[in-house]
Amino acid sequence: MTNTLDAAARAEAGDGPPELAHWIGGAARPGSGGRFGDVTDPATGAVTARVPLASAAEVAEAVDAARAAFPGWRDTSLTRRTQILFRFRELLNARSGELAELITAEHGKVLSDAAGEVARGQEAVEFACGMPHLLKGDATENASTQVDVHSVRRPLGPVAIVSPFNFPAMVPMWFFPIAIAAGNTVVLKPSEKVPCAALWMAGLWREAGLPDGVFNVLNGDKDAVDGLLAHPDVKAVSFVGSTPIARHVYATGTAHGKRVQALGGAKNHMVVLPDADLDLAADQAVNAGFGSAGERCMAISALVAVGGCADGLVERIAERVRGLRTGDGRRGCDMGPLVSRAAQRRVSGYIDAGLAAGATLVVDGRRAEFDADAAEGTGGGFFVGPTLFDHVGTDMPIYTDEIFGPVLSVLRVGSFDEAVALINANPYGNGTAIFTNDGGAARRFQNEVEVGMVGVNVPVPVPMAYYSFGGWKDSLFGDTHAHGTEGVHFFTRGKVVTTRWLDPSHGGLDLGFPRNA
Repeated sequence: MTNTLDAAARAEAGDGPPELAHWIGGAARPGSGGRFGDVTDPATGAVTARVPLASAAEVAEAVDAARAAFPGWRDTSLTRRTQILFRFRELLNARSGELAELITAEHGKVLSDAAGEVARGQEAVEFACGMPHLLKGDATENASTQVDVHSVRRPLGPVAIVSPFNFPAMVPMWFFPIAIAAGNTVVLKPSEKVPCAALWMAGLWREAGLPDGVFNVLNGDKDAVDGLLAHPDVKAVSFVGSTPIARHVYATGTAHGKRVQALGGAKNHMVVLPDADLDLAADQAVNAGFGSAGERCMAISALVAVGGCADGLVERIAERVRGLRTGDGRRGCDMGPLVSRAAQRRVSGYIDAGLAAGATLVVDGRRAEFDADAAEGTGGGFFVGPTLFDHVGTDMPIYTDEIFGPVLSVLRVGSFDEAVALINANPYGNGTAIFTNDGGAARRFQNEVEVGMVGVNVPVPVPMAYYSFGGWKDSLFGDTHAHGTEGVHFFTRGKVVTTRWLDPSHGGLDLGFPRNA
């Protein structure tokens, strides 16, 4: 498997960037469709690899591999399936640093953030290790005379996962451990911007003993996604990305008879009441607004200051923001680059639009000075520094749109009721938070706010994997959230069996210790 970390050395030797492959049926498959995309190092702008963009034939090959592997994997004992999952967990723990380095090289986030991403994904692996308990059904004896009834949950078949660029390891791990442990087979289509984490995890699955074809990686763009959505053998699709694409995935997938969970965009608000600890609120606003350069669906992008706390809060945030070091994520910085040149230009354009709309630009990330040591060789990097706006209106593009970059907008309102009304009027409903020392206000907030995930003095309320992740309104298309109980139900379907046995059955003698197999 090609590692993009040595791409610079290859380029210096005159070999050019390496070509990556798909992972189909337990082996690397070179791209044959003739189309390729560039994988770049966001800190330098250098092309580090070329990724194949799947043709219709390659989509069919990946799905065929998953379909062929399904009967054997479905009928593999639950004990054996979870043993392989435990082995994957142990291998990932031992080698998580390798995966973090791959993520930073392709996405740009700082190494500590990449390591945190891997750890959060591992939580979903560990949750799926409990699949023997999660798949237990119910039973009723003698529901009618000599009639027993029991229920079971069965896997669906081949399922597709379409994951975004911002969490190339964690988001796929929200889905595939549960899908695989439940007995399904998987075709993962990672973002073409960050393909190597998925390929690395495919190799880890093989080392853990997963049978060929149970986990496949199909590299590609929209053509590959549409091919998976239309393929009759794909039974379900899990997607995370922007709202327009989530809407397309849901509409197209359901039109082809598939189960779909499509997690879309967000505009996450953090409400600060006058009684809050402003130093704590400022710390958390910076952490939640600028971590991973704001390229998080759970990033805080709108801070709602209630009453007279705004001036002190903005002053504290600005002081902290100006002290952040932006540069190469491998060199000890606080914040890395954006994922691509297009993202850099888009975010810079939103800063221009905020100024044009009349917002007060407190800290301008377009003119940030990147750390001299950390930015060595990063002249072509995709950098935008942390940006802070004050006096933002609800009609401004920096508020209405999901920027997906390091831009934090402060809105000022006069009361708690205004803050809640502002959030509830927003079309998105992914995550929100309130900072206060008033328990009654917090309790009322979590009851009244129309958002799927709520934090109280917690800015990024991503739940543990045994709870489910997902928002409301235009942040989710479909009824099922990721991981947790809802995730298990998404990747299984119920079956109820009614039986009548008129004669007792007999088995042979076996005095040995009972075995699970």
